[in-house]
Amino acid sequence: MTQKPLRDSVKQALKGYFAQLNGQDVNDLYELVLAEVEQPLLDMVMQYTRGNQTRAALMMGINRGTLRKKLKKYGMN
Repeated sequence: MTQKPLRDSVKQALKGYFAQLNGQDVNDLYELVLAEVEQPLLDMVMQYTRGNQTRAALMMGINRGTLRKKLKKYGMN
C-alpha cells in the first residue's frame, strides 16, 4: 500500500470541513488548520526524539525557545 502525501490528506480533510459548513462563513481558518496540524506534529516529533527538545527543534527547523513555547501552548511541557 502506498502512503498518501500529507498535502493530499490535508486537502481531503478540508474538503470534508467545507462540505460540513453548508455555506456558512468561517473565520480564522488559517489558525484552525495550523493548530490541528501543529499539535500532532509536536507530539510525534517529541515521541520520535524521546523528549529531547534540542533534537526536536533541530528536526523541525525552529529554535529551542520557540519549541518550548509551542509545547507550553498545547500543554505538552
